[in-house]
Amino acid sequence: MTADLSQIVKAYDVRGVVPDQWDEDLAELFGAAFVRVTDADAIVIGHDMRPSSPGLADAFARGAARLGADVTLIGLCSTDQLYFASGSLGLPGAMFTASHNPAQYNGIKMCRAGAAPVGQDTGLAEIRELAERWSETGAPEAAATPGTISQQDTLADYAAHLKALVDLTTSRPLKVVVDAGNGMGGHTVPTVFDGLPLDVVPMYFELDGTFPNHEANPLDPKNIVDLQARVRAEGADLGLAFDGDADRCFVVDERGEPVSPSAITALVAARELAKHPGGTIIHNLITSWSVPEVVRENGGEPVRTRVGHSFIKEEMAKTGAIFGGEHSAHYYFRDFWNADTGMLAALHVLAALGGQDGTLSDLVSSYDRYASSGEINSTVADQVASAAKVRATYEREGVTLDELDGLTVTAADWWFNLRASNTEPLLRLNVEARDEATMVKVRDEVLALVRATD
Repeated sequence: MTADLSQIVKAYDVRGVVPDQWDEDLAELFGAAFVRVTDADAIVIGHDMRPSSPGLADAFARGAARLGADVTLIGLCSTDQLYFASGSLGLPGAMFTASHNPAQYNGIKMCRAGAAPVGQDTGLAEIRELAERWSETGAPEAAATPGTISQQDTLADYAAHLKALVDLTTSRPLKVVVDAGNGMGGHTVPTVFDGLPLDVVPMYFELDGTFPNHEANPLDPKNIVDLQARVRAEGADLGLAFDGDADRCFVVDERGEPVSPSAITALVAARELAKHPGGTIIHNLITSWSVPEVVRENGGEPVRTRVGHSFIKEEMAKTGAIFGGEHSAHYYFRDFWNADTGMLAALHVLAALGGQDGTLSDLVSSYDRYASSGEINSTVADQVASAAKVRATYEREGVTLDELDGLTVTAADWWFNLRASNTEPLLRLNVEARDEATMVKVRDEVLALVRATD
């Protein structure tokens, strides 16, 4: 196994093809490195339904125990269930999943005790360095007393914690179609939704890491087509789609139409502010204008941040924020150790809908106020030059520019953000305007600049 791990150690996690880019031998070294960097005497490990996940998780456990850490294996779980275990048990944790990536991939999401993130600047670079060194020199010397490896089931406690945070006891009965995409939602939804006033229509609940029906990535419109059709066919009140490790949740209304994650962020923010008046809400810079507007209308304080869970979690910890949301359908809760949990967001949507008599499309209409392009990717040879050309074009009176994360250009009736991908030769564009015609005009102007060949 090569000692160069730059291709698999990303900004926030480990991610690569098994066994081509990494295997159980390397997972064992990652386990030892994780214990060394976190100085942990005990850790918790979970894994998803991918064929390679149990073996990789067991190898990581062996590496951790070799250096003296006691290991609690919680087995099959969603990523937010692993965060629950880390938070409730007070232990650093490791989740084996490649989220929405294809079947041949696997990865590790790591956190410190209390579900605090581990990224490049908070330990991941050091973990990579140790694993690289040990892959050349051999495993580190074992502790005088190896750690123990035991098993614990946390699913029931995870479900109970979530249901204690959102009260659905007075909700009217709702019919909900749930597409688990053969991912971990098929494991968690039956327990979390048990006993609630819900008629659940399950889709693809069979755990299958080869994803025989569609990729477990609801952000791609083609992967929610089945859910949309089923919601309409069943006459359901709404539909929910989870990604592979079930930490993100996407919502479609009673018509089968997607509800934007910005509208969900605004809806949940309003509910959290009702419980915590005057609280701070975090939103990344490509969520809709409607999010900070709704936060202020409900007496809260909106804080804008860069895209990415490490920035959101850092800002939540710094400000004591009660909730945070991203355009990618990651939702973060102070009551969940500042970690992201799509399941808790789903319960909020169900409670909001079930607490009144109208449809979901009516309910979210007040939170969905502007015309949006969605995220549009363009392959470019030179990201920096293309972005500079756009910047030069929009440096004019009546327009503000900022570079908190890529380039954001804001006018009275529209804004756009242009960001470079960290891993591919792509520029990502998001545009929003007060009406559809303006959005289309700005979108097409910027895309013409980005895609022009000199």
